[in-house]
Amino acid sequence: MRANFRMQRLFVDAPLSSGAVIEANADQFNYLANVLRLEEGAEILLFNGRDGEWRAALSFPTRKRILLTAAEETRPQPAPCDLHYLFAPLKVGRMDYLVQKSVEMGAGLLQPVMTQHVQGKITNLDKLRANVVEAAEQCGILGIPEVAEPVRLLDLLDRWPSERRIIYCDEGDAGQNPLPVLSAIRERHLALLVGPEGGFSEEERARLRSLDFVTAIPLGPRILRADTAAVAALAVVQAAIGDWN
Repeated sequence: MRANFRMQRLFVDAPLSSGAVIEANADQFNYLANVLRLEEGAEILLFNGRDGEWRAALSFPTRKRILLTAAEETRPQPAPCDLHYLFAPLKVGRMDYLVQKSVEMGAGLLQPVMTQHVQGKITNLDKLRANVVEAAEQCGILGIPEVAEPVRLLDLLDRWPSERRIIYCDEGDAGQNPLPVLSAIRERHLALLVGPEGGFSEEERARLRSLDFVTAIPLGPRILRADTAAVAALAVVQAAIGDWN
C-alpha cells in the first residue's frame, strides 16, 4: 500500500494501536500547533517504526498540550530493510544529505566507518538519528534504520560475519559497468561500503580485496563525489540485486 502524502506524518516513540493516546512532546507541540497551525479534530498519520502507520486525531485538553488518538491502521508494518550501509563520515551538510538519501533508498542499518583518509567525523549520534527520522517522515517510510556507533574500518572487517557480503565501491577498479559483477552475487544478506572523499588507502584496498566476502564494483567512467557515489551505488545495488528487483 502506497503512502498518503496528502496528510502530515509524525514519528512517535510509543506503542500504536486502535484507541492509543499519545501526548505530543514540546517539539511536536510546537510543530503541530505553531508551524502547521492544526486545530482540534485535525488528523495526521503516526508511525513508530514497529506498529505500522495509524490515522490519529488531535485534541487540545489545555492550550499547552496536544493529545493524539490513534483511530485506524492505514498501512501495516513492512518487513525491515536488510541492506546495511557502511559509510565514511563526510563534512557537515553533505553528510546530512547522505544520511537522508540512504534512508530513502532503503538502508536498514547505517554504520559509520572511520577510514584512514576520512575527512568528516561523528560528533552527535542523536542528531544523526533525528535526521533519519525526519527523512522517514518526509518520504512515507515506516521502518527506522538503526544508526550504529562509528568503528574503524579494519576493526569492522576483522569481526564481520562472512554470511553478509560487502559490496564496496572501488575507485581504482579498471572496469566501468557494475552490473555484471552484481549479477554474479548470490547472497541475500548484503552491505554496501562507500569510502571518503579521499578514497580508500592502499592498505584498506588490499585488505578489502583479500577477503572472500567482499566484492568490489566500479561506478562508471566518471569521478563521483562521495555523496553522489553513495546514491548511485545504492540505486544500482537495489535495482540489480536488492528490493527493486
